[in-house]
Amino acid sequence: MKSIYTRDLLQRGADGERYRICGWVDRIRDLGRLKFILLRDREGSIQVIAKYGENPAEVLETVSHLDREDVICVRGILKRNPQAPGGAEISAESIEILSKVVEPAPIEVGSSTESDLSTRLRWRWLDTRNPRIMGIFILESEVANAFREFFRSRGFVEIFTPKIVGGATEGGAEVFPVVYFDRNAYLAQSPQFYKQMGVIAGFEKVFEIGPVYRAEKHHTVRHLTEYHSVDYEVGFIDGLNDVIGVAEDAFKYVVGRILENSRTKEIIDRYNASDMLIPKKFPRITMREAYRVLDTMGKRIPYGEDLDSEAEKLLWTYARKEHSSDFIFVTEYPWKVRPFYAMRKPGEPEWTLSFDLIFRGLEVATGGQREHRYNILVEQAREKGLNPDNFWFYLEFFKYGAPPHGGAGIGLERVVMQILKLQNIREARLLPRDPERLFP
Repeated sequence: MKSIYTRDLLQRGADGERYRICGWVDRIRDLGRLKFILLRDREGSIQVIAKYGENPAEVLETVSHLDREDVICVRGILKRNPQAPGGAEISAESIEILSKVVEPAPIEVGSSTESDLSTRLRWRWLDTRNPRIMGIFILESEVANAFREFFRSRGFVEIFTPKIVGGATEGGAEVFPVVYFDRNAYLAQSPQFYKQMGVIAGFEKVFEIGPVYRAEKHHTVRHLTEYHSVDYEVGFIDGLNDVIGVAEDAFKYVVGRILENSRTKEIIDRYNASDMLIPKKFPRITMREAYRVLDTMGKRIPYGEDLDSEAEKLLWTYARKEHSSDFIFVTEYPWKVRPFYAMRKPGEPEWTLSFDLIFRGLEVATGGQREHRYNILVEQAREKGLNPDNFWFYLEFFKYGAPPHGGAGIGLERVVMQILKLQNIREARLLPRDPERLFP
C-alpha cells in the first residue's frame, strides 16, 4: 500500500530522507548519462533522477526499458531543487516495475486534453489520469460530502430508496422499462414518492443522494439519461419559503466548504471559476416577474410557459447585475408545467408553490410544496390526464395523516458543471449515459 503521495512529499518531505513513491510514468527524458522520469499519481507528479556514477547501474538500466504509463515504485532520497518541478526531486536508489503497458495509449494521457470529448469519454479511465480532469471528480466527491454534512447537521435522516419501481414517478413515457420476472417494472425517474413516504412515515425530514434515470432523447450539453440527484423532503412546513430556505442554506454551506478547502479551491482556480458571487440572501422572483424582466431584455416567454435555456442565462445576467449574485430563485411556476403533486397557489390555481434555483445560468434545483390532501391529489392527477388507479401505491400514503411538506431535487453533476464552468455536463459525470452511450 502506498504510504505517501507526491503532493505530500513535495510539501512536507524532509530533504535528504529516503522515501518510496508509486505511480505512472508520465514522461521520460534521456540525456545519456542523466535520465529523468516524471512520476505521476493521484495528487500530482514528482521528478525522479538517475545519473551515471551516482545512482545504481541497475536503476539506469531499468529506466532505459520504461515506457509512458508503466506503473512503477521508486525508492530514493528526496532532494530539494528549485529548478525541479515542484521544487524537489527523488534521486533513485531502486525502481520496481509493477506493470508494463502492452501498447501505446490511444489518447494523450496525463497532462493534455487535446482529444475531443467523445474520444476522451471512450477512454475515460485514461482521461482521468490527467490531474485537471481528475480534479472534477475530486471536487464532485467533496460537493456530495458537503451536501451530506449539511443535511445531517440539520437533523435530516438519510434514506435509501428503490431504483426499480412498479410505476412511473411523474407519469409520461420517459421511463426505462426493465425485465422484472413476469411483471412490468421501470428504473426510477426520481425518489420523489419515496421521500414523501419518508416524511409521512414519521421521519419528518429525509434526504438521499442517489442515481435517477430519465429516458429522454435529449442531445444537449446539460442532459443525461442517468445522473445523481441530491434530494430532500421536510415535513410540517409553514409554506414554500421553508423549502426554499433549506435549498439556499444547503448551497451556501456547500460552496463555503469547497472554497475553504485548499484542495478543492485549487481545482476551482485551475478552471478559472473562483469568481462566484454569493450574496447574504439569494434573490427571489416569481415567474410572472421573470416574464417582465425577460421582456425588458428582449426575450419573450409566452405567459404561462416554462423557461428555456436562454431565459435561464438571461436571468443569471439580471441576478449578477441587480443583486451581485450567481444564484436566483424563480418561484410560482405555472401549473401546466409542474407535476400533479405540486401544491397550487391558494386563490390562483394556475400557479404553483414551486421553484427552480438557477446557478450561473442553469437550473440546478427544482422543488416546492407538495399537495398533501388526498382528495385534491386525486383531482389533480385526473386534471393532468392521469389515471389515479395507476398511482394507488402513492396516493394511499395520504389517506392516514400527511403533514404539509415539501422538498427539492438537486442535480449533482449540474452543480459541479456550474462551479467549474464546464461546457458539457458529460464532463462532470465519470461514465456518462446519454441516448447513444452505454460503454464503457
